[in-house]
Amino acid sequence: MSLLELRNQMNKRKPAFIRQDFHKKRLRKRWVRPRGLHSKVALKRSGHPRRVSTGYGSPREVRGLSREGLIVKVIFNEKELDGVNKEKDGIIVSTNVGMKKKMALLKKAKERGVKVLNINADEYMKRKEEEIKERLEKKKEKKDKKKEEKKKAKGEKLEEKLSEEDKKEKDKKEKDKLLTKREV
Repeated sequence: MSLLELRNQMNKRKPAFIRQDFHKKRLRKRWVRPRGLHSKVALKRSGHPRRVSTGYGSPREVRGLSREGLIVKVIFNEKELDGVNKEKDGIIVSTNVGMKKKMALLKKAKERGVKVLNINADEYMKRKEEEIKERLEKKKEKKDKKKEEKKKAKGEKLEEKLSEEDKKEKDKKEKDKLLTKREV
């Protein structure tokens, strides 16, 4: 039996280490060491949650390795990808990396045959390429709408100018009529 298999078996038997009395108050479920003279968990009383101890640890040789037995390396850029050994190392692309750089990193990792542990590279690439196409289409539609609106606005402005000139001419004619009537 390999050490990885042993670690997996040990993890199946390992209890869920939860904080004492997390259900009573607004406490997180994560482990916090029990403090207090009367704490049943601290006293390791039976019937109470197990306490974290060294006996639950995995074998030292496989501690910190991925499920496949690869050394996990977090990658932020292409320079860091150069120092990765594809047989021993598996990479995790940082969540702080943007989409364009992440796409470039995934392509380079695929070319080199490096295992990516946190992303399914093929699905991610397809999904993001589709999103980019949709964005470009929406951008084009917005530009077209803006152009049409500008054309309409220009046409309306011309009509308004023409209608204003017509109004001025009508006002002049009415004033002329009034003035001619008074003179008679």
